[in-house]
Amino acid sequence: MELSFSSDRAQNHGMPSDVDSSSPRPRQRLLLVTGLLGAGKTTALRVLEDLGWEVIDNFPIRFLEGLIDNPAQPDAEAPTPLAIGFDTRTRGFDPRKVIARVKSLAERDDLEVTTLYLDCSGRELERRYNETRRPHPLADAMPLAKGIAAERELLEPMRRWADMVIDTSEFAANELQQVIRERFAALGTQTMTVTVSSFGFSRGMPPAADLVFDMRFLDNPHWVPTLRPLTGLDAEVGEHIRKDPAFTAAFEHIRELLLILLPRYQAHGKAYVHIAFGCTGGRHRSVFAAEQIAAALRDAGFSLTLLHRNLGARAADLLEGGSRA
Repeated sequence: MELSFSSDRAQNHGMPSDVDSSSPRPRQRLLLVTGLLGAGKTTALRVLEDLGWEVIDNFPIRFLEGLIDNPAQPDAEAPTPLAIGFDTRTRGFDPRKVIARVKSLAERDDLEVTTLYLDCSGRELERRYNETRRPHPLADAMPLAKGIAAERELLEPMRRWADMVIDTSEFAANELQQVIRERFAALGTQTMTVTVSSFGFSRGMPPAADLVFDMRFLDNPHWVPTLRPLTGLDAEVGEHIRKDPAFTAAFEHIRELLLILLPRYQAHGKAYVHIAFGCTGGRHRSVFAAEQIAAALRDAGFSLTLLHRNLGARAADLLEGGSRA
């Protein structure tokens, strides 16, 4: 995973800063989102929209000044943050012209401009294109790898210029969502975003997790023929796991630990916490544990998102089959 910032420019035009007291109204927060096709721009924009940003995709940059100078809420005390998505398919796209225009915008006192570039390895992009069976716009009659390489070369000036670069090569879609939430949730709010997830160690650990609990010490329902096709969402699997002598004590300790840590994280200004539970295949023990902890945290007053990364993985049985862990 790569998550990097251009320190000098990001400091001035990246995350929100105090508004000049002489300004009649707060600066318009503007985020430009670009990068390689298939690297996650659409996913990032959807999360930003959920966070309250006004989002426009494939918007010609040459019209940006007109959009900014004619806000949707001209009398609003605090302008709605604006995210603009564009890529090599956007009409009139020219990286150097885009950079020149962004430089001009960044000099305005009424704007706070950040550029986010989403990158990804060529091998992973090929896998994603092959999986979706969509043609690459720059490939034409060339092999897919050459189309990706041509796009990477075209976009290199934008990558060098961007305030923030996120490499999504190792990200599942929900992991990119988590990073975007963490980086771009509105500052100044006392609400901390909590995510509880389950995953299978056989498919790798979630790279964005803050706390990881390994549930492989529990008796594995995979080895009970009647439970194998079920998941941790099914009552029969939950009953089997609860009968493990280690479950109740472990669950209570984990819950008490989280009830200590989460308020401390919030008091120290942490905007986002990801709590992940893992087992071998990510279908039984981790799913049940994540569900139970999520319910306990909600009862304690926390608002959270619950994700099951590998619940639908068809290969989970094969991954678990080689070990009784």
